[in-house]
Amino acid sequence: MNHRTAPSVSLRTAGVSEQFPAEPLMTNDRTVEIVRAGDVTVIGLGAGYETLDEPAVEELTDPILDAARAAEPPWIVLDLSHSTFFGSSFIEILFRAYNRLREKDGRFAICGLTPYCREVVEITHLDRLWKVYASRDEAVAGVQLGA
Repeated sequence: MNHRTAPSVSLRTAGVSEQFPAEPLMTNDRTVEIVRAGDVTVIGLGAGYETLDEPAVEELTDPILDAARAAEPPWIVLDLSHSTFFGSSFIEILFRAYNRLREKDGRFAICGLTPYCREVVEITHLDRLWKVYASRDEAVAGVQLGA
């Protein structure tokens, strides 16, 4: 029997860590980490999000969009270091998050792309719309500088 549980969403600010339940249901102990790095909100997907298929996208929609809505200043870095595959459904969620940030003159960047995911971003020309960085640290620095 497959038991579904609420996902673990972790928020850390200035060394303080709190756990917040999120509404979408998740399996396989997947986590979404939401961390403040200076003025930048970083969303990190746990190792359970290697493949961002339809069930994963359903689980991630609310945490990603809620973080984009709540980020102040509206600067977001999405760390996809653990993800090796995503498709059009996940790209739609990224667009929705980006649009929420853009309404507030925000900034959005992605980092940690595997070769396949980088290829998807380049083929779709999303690298012209969003900044893409190799690492989380580079992305945070770039978003803070507005680069």
